[in-house]
Amino acid sequence: MSISVIVPVFNESENINLFLDRIIKVLEKATNEYEIIFILDPSKDDTEQKIKNKLKENTKIKLIKFSRRFGQPAATLAGIKNSSYEKIVFIDVDLQDPPELIIEMYENSKKGFETILAKRRKKKGENPVRKLISDVGYYLISKLSDTNIPMNVGEYRMISRRVANEIIKLEEKEFFLRGINSFIGFSQKILEFDREPRTKGSTKYNKFTGSLRIGLNGIFSFSTKPLHFITILSTISFIFSFTIFVLYLLLTAFKLFVFKYQFFIITLILLVSSLIFFSLGIISEYLARIIPDIKKRPTYIIENKYNFKDK
Repeated sequence: MSISVIVPVFNESENINLFLDRIIKVLEKATNEYEIIFILDPSKDDTEQKIKNKLKENTKIKLIKFSRRFGQPAATLAGIKNSSYEKIVFIDVDLQDPPELIIEMYENSKKGFETILAKRRKKKGENPVRKLISDVGYYLISKLSDTNIPMNVGEYRMISRRVANEIIKLEEKEFFLRGINSFIGFSQKILEFDREPRTKGSTKYNKFTGSLRIGLNGIFSFSTKPLHFITILSTISFIFSFTIFVLYLLLTAFKLFVFKYQFFIITLILLVSSLIFFSLGIISEYLARIIPDIKKRPTYIIENKYNFKDK
């Protein structure tokens, strides 16, 4: 069997050589047929040049450069669509996810598992606040999603060509690998590991806004539960507001404690208004995900491809 490795990169100059030195050794132990596909969001450092230097040394290293920054999810999808081999691995270049685990993934794939997930037991050196936010995010995604998205499992995984073909058929605009992989199903195996601190530099993709977008994709792209929640919330709010309104009319009619209830009525109006705006926010989030499908805009645009036969 053969392996395609998908590596989204953005401003990762410090890690390119270290990553390649380590992962090539791993891949050569597993198989003679492999490819490493870097998908590059145009970077301000010399990430692109460092990859191009390696392309000349090893034709199994490939590069896809986007026309502008489209983000990690788009890069992951581009990698899938341009991969050639039977097994596909997704990994970050920062070496927090150990490439050596690919050997164990590969052996388990031979047993018939279509997806092998890498689950983090712990993250060494992680900021406690970031960990708390991450844990809450994973919990919300797992509870709100209509599919079973495992907790503490990131993009690091191996999938079969069968799963990849199903992903391509879906033509998702808001691409979220964790959710789509779970939606497709088939047999899965979970391997646990301890996540290392970054070798060099700081993360460029998964800062707060990136993590927030991933979390929103997990909730809104793979669940209708927030919409059902709005229906329930709106019904309760209407019944509660109507009851208070009737009570207020009765008190006014009988001229009982009218002045005392004015502050309460104002508070009630503010509460109901807040619930309405909250509901509109959720609906807007769903509408925002429909617009790209209506406009038919591509998820990404490729500027150049290197070391590919079909340029």
